[in-house]
Amino acid sequence: MPDPDGAPRRRDERSRVQRASNRDASGRDAPVFGALDLGTNNCRLLIARPARAGFRVVDSFSRIVRLGEGLSRTGRLDDAAMNRAYDALALCAERVMRRGVDSARLSAVATQACRQAENGQEFIDRVRKGTGLKLRIIDPAEEARLSVEGCLNLFDPKAEAVLVIDVGGGSTELSWLRKSGAEMKTVAWMSAPLGVVTLAERHPEPENSDEDWYEAMVADMGAALAAGRFDDEEFRRLFATGRGHLVGTSGAITSLAGVHLNLRRYQRDRVDGLWMTRDECDQAARKLKAMGPKGRAAEACIGPDRADLVLAGAAILDAVQRAWPSERVRVADRGLREGLLLQQMREAKKPQRRRRGRGRGRGGQAAGAGAPET
Repeated sequence: MPDPDGAPRRRDERSRVQRASNRDASGRDAPVFGALDLGTNNCRLLIARPARAGFRVVDSFSRIVRLGEGLSRTGRLDDAAMNRAYDALALCAERVMRRGVDSARLSAVATQACRQAENGQEFIDRVRKGTGLKLRIIDPAEEARLSVEGCLNLFDPKAEAVLVIDVGGGSTELSWLRKSGAEMKTVAWMSAPLGVVTLAERHPEPENSDEDWYEAMVADMGAALAAGRFDDEEFRRLFATGRGHLVGTSGAITSLAGVHLNLRRYQRDRVDGLWMTRDECDQAARKLKAMGPKGRAAEACIGPDRADLVLAGAAILDAVQRAWPSERVRVADRGLREGLLLQQMREAKKPQRRRRGRGRGRGGQAAGAGAPET
């Protein structure tokens, strides 16, 4: 029997909605899609089903592998780093198989470390032979575009300009978007060859970290931004008058947000979509500097794997904020993987032409793909 407040009835309704959201337009179970991102620092997997509001996550995996460790000095992927990444990718392959992700619905990409390394393609071949995963090395333009697509629904609908910053381990992609009619369109993008791993390796933290050390990282990133040579007076005017904002996506930026919120454990639902002011970003960075390496390692939202990298991420964000002043930044715990998923699901909805032969209608009519809404 239902409680007086009708709670069981509400649970039944939620279950019915859940089941419906997992089915496509024909009533069948919606297919599962997978997106795998092998970066310079992290290996991330996301498996999801299409849903009316985008997609519903089925499984996810993330591990810090530091594939690009030492790459800036040697130009090659280190054996130990490749072994760490390979082990993580093997686990991803097991999850993909267990969840029934068809190979045609899995998009697996590698970014800066494999782009830059002399032996990057060799490692990709090893992964394919050993795990069956077919990683594709993408260029910076595609990486920037996918990061933007993954963050689109975090844009303030009232904004007229947005700058998306995707801070990786080996590079940082920036995309400038401006409103054109009802849509935001990319007007420029750049890839700076500095990420949290490369910047931290260039500027090892001294035993007694000081402001000069941090400012050297900010200046290094500032020089990389200046080399991009994008300057637009209209864009700056929109930012200066509060009609534009930043969107920051990376583990370093989400960690900065977690520290700002004083979280005892990382909570994605509180971090993803959080608005932070410029002053709040600065205060969080100062707090991180005051903690020192041991304090950062003990921080729940950072941990020992990111303790030596999170301030490099703060310095990158700081440099962008100095170059493109904006009072607001929206924190995104999403990006490239989500962009890959949305791209795949959109492609799956497109009508597929029937093959020539029996069953084809006169005039070559296209058959509907029957994919669910995204």
